[in-house]
Parts: sequence; C-alpha cells; structure tokens
Amino acid sequence: MTGLPDPAGLVGGGLAGGGTAGGGTAVGGTAGGGTAVGGTAVGGTAVGGTAVGGTAVGGTAVFDTAAGGLAGGGLARRATADPLFRLVAYALEAAHGRPPAAVWSAPYAFRLGSPGLVAAAGWPTAAAAAPRDDGLVRLSSLGHPADSCDLPLTLSGPLPDAPAWAVRPYTVLRALARAGFGRGGTDLHVQGSLTGAAGLATAEPADCAVALAVADVHARTDERPDRALLARLLAGALPEGDDGLRRAVFHARPGRALLLGARPRRRRYVSFDPAASGARLVLMAVRGEAADRPWELARALSCARRAGALSAWPPGQRPGRSLLMLLPEARRAAVRSAVAEDFRGRGRPVPRFLNIAVAGAARREE
Repeated sequence: MTGLPDPAGLVGGGLAGGGTAGGGTAVGGTAGGGTAVGGTAVGGTAVGGTAVGGTAVGGTAVFDTAAGGLAGGGLARRATADPLFRLVAYALEAAHGRPPAAVWSAPYAFRLGSPGLVAAAGWPTAAAAAPRDDGLVRLSSLGHPADSCDLPLTLSGPLPDAPAWAVRPYTVLRALARAGFGRGGTDLHVQGSLTGAAGLATAEPADCAVALAVADVHARTDERPDRALLARLLAGALPEGDDGLRRAVFHARPGRALLLGARPRRRRYVSFDPAASGARLVLMAVRGEAADRPWELARALSCARRAGALSAWPPGQRPGRSLLMLLPEARRAAVRSAVAEDFRGRGRPVPRFLNIAVAGAARREE
C-alpha cells in the first residue's frame, strides 16, 4: 500500500471557493486541515460553522483535548501517519458518516521453532471504532466492500443474520458487551495489511484489534483497556483461536520472544533478534491447490536449504501453506532465486516471500 485514496479531496493543498480544500481554505464549503468560512473545518477553524479537531466561531467544536487533537479521525488527514491507519480512519468515516474515536493496530503473530515461544511480526491489522448509544453495531471492512452490515447488539441467543466475515467481530463485540464494554453499540471498521494467502494467522490479530478499540472507546477518559481481561474474554468467546498468538499480540516486544509457560501476570521474554546476528527472518508461502501445498512446501524448503537457509518451522500450531525461515543475510537473494527457479521450471506458481521484523505489541495509534 503506497498511498491513501483521496475521493473526497481530503489530502492535498489549494484554495476552493464554494467547495472543498484539502490542506487549504474553503469559502462557503469544507476544508480538510485548513479554515472554513461559513462551512465546516476538519482539523482547523470554522467561522459560522463546525470545527472537528479545531476551533468554532459561532458553531460547534468537536475534539479530544486529552489526545491533543482529534482522537481517531485526525489520522485520516495526517500526512505523516501510516497509510494503513489513515485508510482505516477514513474508511470508517466514509462508511458510517462519523470519524473514529480511536484507532488501534495489532501485529500479526507467530510461533517460534522452540516450543512455548511466540513473537509479533511488523505487519499490522487495524481497527477503527466509534461508540454508539442505540444498541446497534455497524461493521465494515475494505476486504469485504459489498458486505457492510448493521446489526442489533444482543447479549445472548442466536447470532443475527450477518455476512460470513462479520460473524467473528460480532462475536467479539457480544463478549465485550456481556462484560460491560459497549452495550450501547459501536461503529467498527477493520482492515489488515496481509491476507490469509501470506501465510500468517489473520483471525487473532483482528480479534485483538477489535477488542482493544471497542474497549477503549467505551472506557472512561484516560482509562486504557485491560489486556489480560480482554485476553480472557477472547479465549472464552473464541475457544478455537490460538491463545498463544493472542498473548503475543497483546504483550510482544521488539526483538524479543514471549515465553508462554510463564504466568500471564509475570511475563518472561527471551532475545530473538535475527538481524543482530546477521540473519533475516523470512516467511515463505506456497500457492496453488490446498491438496498440493504440503508437497510443494516440502519441495520449496528443500530448495531453500540447499541454497543456504539455516532453519525453518511453521508459524502456527499446525502445518499450513507457509514456513518461517532464518536466512543468512548474504544468502537471501540466493534462496529466493533457487526456489523461484525450481517452481518456474515445473510450471508452478512461485511461492511468496515476506520479510518479517520482530515487532512490539498492539497499540493505540495517535
């Protein structure tokens, strides 16, 4: 992802008379990041109108002084923000007509070859949320643009009829509401930087991002979500999920692996920083039919080892479409070339390779 769609003129610069200016001044219209005279200013000053994240003269100012500006919606118009977080903030506003009160990112997570060790990858999932008070849940995702939905939030009984992708986030919202978070409802937008085809688990980071964002926007001022409590709620609501990966999402540290055997309140870490030892961590995922993946993955691993891969292991509890590999820095290109040459020679789709940085835990994006 290299940029943010700008269908509403939110990013840019200039002067609009009777229209919209991104980063400039609007006379009788809307200014994103500037000044509106007789209209609306997003991130600026409104004279005779409404200012979101700024000052209103003769109108209304909506902003979050505790955060030093717009709580979540300001990300959409902040040029220095990560494109994913700008996109998810803008997408919630575009889908539901209101800016987010908070945006949270949660890293994809993986298991190490050693039993009982997990870590986080430097690729995030993001969730943007805004609280409601009418008992309605509105869910959207750019991964499912035709399947946004408005659902009543019920604490028990059968799940309401919903698109397949929305069942899991709704289950998380229901579990949170039973615990007292967000019973009034929530507007929610979820977006990942990776798909399942990349070879890392996508469900657990999305669950954690949703839980953190929803708990945050329904909490008291300056109160941060209790991650241990959220982990227990997720484990109860989604017992089929990987609790070890959730713990990594909630508590990971850069360049460290979390030891799962320790008690949750007394976390222990071990060093895991491949770059410090002249190596790189790379995820390799095969493509093609599911029935062919085990054999194709074994073939790809054999090629990689002959070209210099040091070690390899599956990133989850069970074998799947991918393997994590430690590669000497000097052999990265050779390993990729060897695998690609073998697969192209057999007329097979070349596996995907993804560089993995050992990253920190989920966080609120300010």
